Amino acid sequence: MGGLFGSVSKKDCATDLFYGTDYHSHLGTKRGGMAVRNSKGYERAIHNIENDYFRSKFESDLPNLHGNKGIGIISDYDAQPLIVGSHLGTFGIVTVGKINNKEELAKKAFDKKTHFSEMSGGKINPTELVAMLISEKGSFEDGIQNAQESIKGSCSMLLLTEDGIYAARDRLGRTPVIIGKKEGAYAASSETCALPNLGFEIDKYLGPGEIVFMTADGYEQRRKPGDKMQICAFLWVYYGYPASCYEDINVESVRYRCGSALAKNDDVEIDFVTGIPDSGIGHGIGYANESKIPYMRPFVKYTPTWPRSFMPQSQNIRDLVAKMKLIPVKNLIDGKKILFCDDSIVRGTQLKDNVQILYDSGALEVHMRIACPALIYPCEFLNFSTSRSTLDLAGRKAIMKLESREDNSIDEYANAGTEKNHEMIEKIRHLLKLTSLKYQKIEDLIKAIGLPKDKLCTHCWDGTGYF
Repeated sequence: MGGLFGSVSKKDCATDLFYGTDYHSHLGTKRGGMAVRNSKGYERAIHNIENDYFRSKFESDLPNLHGNKGIGIISDYDAQPLIVGSHLGTFGIVTVGKINNKEELAKKAFDKKTHFSEMSGGKINPTELVAMLISEKGSFEDGIQNAQESIKGSCSMLLLTEDGIYAARDRLGRTPVIIGKKEGAYAASSETCALPNLGFEIDKYLGPGEIVFMTADGYEQRRKPGDKMQICAFLWVYYGYPASCYEDINVESVRYRCGSALAKNDDVEIDFVTGIPDSGIGHGIGYANESKIPYMRPFVKYTPTWPRSFMPQSQNIRDLVAKMKLIPVKNLIDGKKILFCDDSIVRGTQLKDNVQILYDSGALEVHMRIACPALIYPCEFLNFSTSRSTLDLAGRKAIMKLESREDNSIDEYANAGTEKNHEMIEKIRHLLKLTSLKYQKIEDLIKAIGLPKDKLCTHCWDGTGYF
């Protein structure tokens, strides 16, 4: 997915930029980067972070990065930030999102005799494509709007210029951008959790398509937000950090409410409740608090050396990380009926392995409660599961086993309570060897978040959403 951070200050901003960007490490998979603007021009550092942490890779760069304004990125796709020369002046740029019509936009550029220099694996760098769209217009504001209107998908961005930083949220607000302030400095961030330890307070949540320009003295609105919003609901379920807020709604609080809703719709007899670390913990605590059943930890996460399992690009490595990072506590598992809460089931491979470990450790029953509906549609708007085929989704695999034709309609499987939906869930339960399996109803998830459904993107669960 990716996360961005930018800061402009009356003092040197490099330390804030370094730590603020690092606070987005839970969102990224491949590369990190920072760029600053000072009296000498632009200075930049980019590193591959697939096999190491952001801080480890960039600590040696920090003494050489000085300036009172800068931007940073944790990216799951392309190398950023880019430094671009244009008729608007030289600027730095970082982007978060997904461009579905990249080839179409590139062809239009080639027809105009434009060229692209940032090629990786023979593919055009999407951030350079965005920079090209910006440079087509006569101002940064018009250029950003041009990019937002041209892109099919989503794209939030920060632009580092000689005078300050432009912060822009994608046209339908699928990814958040938040403005923080402290004495003598302002920041723009994908995650509010990046702000408090650096002394920033939340000052503004940008609206969909909104553009602001930040200096050390404040910020100005350069484009008003649009009327339609489709923020990704999965941010609260899984991606978002527990301490973060989007639209002023805290992630951890939503996860408690998700777990509570699961408990209200359940009557299973168990010995204790738990959550798959880390993102399932909040859901598990919510379930335990509502049901008055004890919360315990039959799996503990070994954090010193094993990162989040979605980060490595290789599926084999992801599976290895998922296995090695969770250590079973056999004394708690043996002879027990256990209910696990988790954020979602993507492929199910890792969960299947975890369930088998529980049985091997003596569990009598393993029940699973999932905080969102089954994932059966591909994400069209963010780089979620880019290295996974849609047909690898546990829900889609179950449907294919139930249907004789590959071109079957999957819409009916998305409706909770229907016969088709029940058959799909039962097939997933059987494949994962669970005693019981229940998913959250979409209505209960929406209620837990607290925004109207038409303000949320729920496409990966029910196939709906604006394009």
